[in-house]
Amino acid sequence: MPTMWMVRGDGGRLYDDFRDRNLAAIGWAQLALAAKPGVSRKALIQAYKELQPGIKDASAVSGASQVFRFVNEIKEGDTVVTYSPANRTYLVGRFTGACQLRPDLADYGMSLTRPVEWYPHEVDRDKLNSVSRNSLGSTLTIFNVAEVAQKELLALATGKDVSTPPKDLIDDPEALEDPLKGVQEIAFERIKDQINSLDWSEMQELVAGILRAMGYKTLVSPAGADRGKDIIASPDGFGFEPPRIVVEVKHRNVRMGSNEIRSFLGGRHKEDRGLYVSTGGFTKEALYEGERANVHLTMWTLDELARTLMAHYPATDPETKRLVPLSYFYVPA
Repeated sequence: MPTMWMVRGDGGRLYDDFRDRNLAAIGWAQLALAAKPGVSRKALIQAYKELQPGIKDASAVSGASQVFRFVNEIKEGDTVVTYSPANRTYLVGRFTGACQLRPDLADYGMSLTRPVEWYPHEVDRDKLNSVSRNSLGSTLTIFNVAEVAQKELLALATGKDVSTPPKDLIDDPEALEDPLKGVQEIAFERIKDQINSLDWSEMQELVAGILRAMGYKTLVSPAGADRGKDIIASPDGFGFEPPRIVVEVKHRNVRMGSNEIRSFLGGRHKEDRGLYVSTGGFTKEALYEGERANVHLTMWTLDELARTLMAHYPATDPETKRLVPLSYFYVPA
């Protein structure tokens, strides 16, 4: 089986660019000039140190090693996956060519690219078993994907049946070097998994609980009612005292589009404040619709929902804590 590589930008910000341009890429714009095919890892490390005097040895080794992998270790025919935390989807494809230096894309964080043929089906993270999800938790820009996750991702991306995974998994040796490396990012993904496992009514109660922790009083629509709003939040609890926040909660595995945003905004008063929560994320058109709206609108994906919950978790009431039980964990800074 060909090697599968995870290649991604910070926060999945290059996900759409990868898909639309049919490529995978990394940045390191200055170091990219020295990253010619066949260059040694040692030479890249030395070049990195010369470009950034005072950089820590560990940082130079880590950065140069990832560039080395992208240039020299990835082969044509290897498979590739990238991840969008906002949409909670994986894009799977196959490398179809050699590494290229792209100065024209340097400002986008894509100085070094490889052409990719992406499979048509994006893979929902929640369709992966827990073993595969956990194995994809590394925070490196580039790393080898464990075989159990590779098989499942390829099957889902190509519309094939998924076999039952083994109950145990040997961790990536690189991850064992520092068991606390990236623990914050890994924990954040696990928290999002936990939130996303709630049903719709629980998700609605969670959003209301977060707003209460922020100092608002809430009115939650009865189950089954769809009047273009699910929650009303305000200082007095009745919506008489400003700000009056009208909240819509969509807990689905698809991104909300511009039509849904227009529909929500259409029933709002000028003095209203809108909060639209979509755990499946938003399309670019939806985000544009929200930006140009006459009513002030805040749009939360699962990322923003999780971050806001974590920021206000100490102030949440017991009912909200029962929906998503979390505990504090201290590590050296």
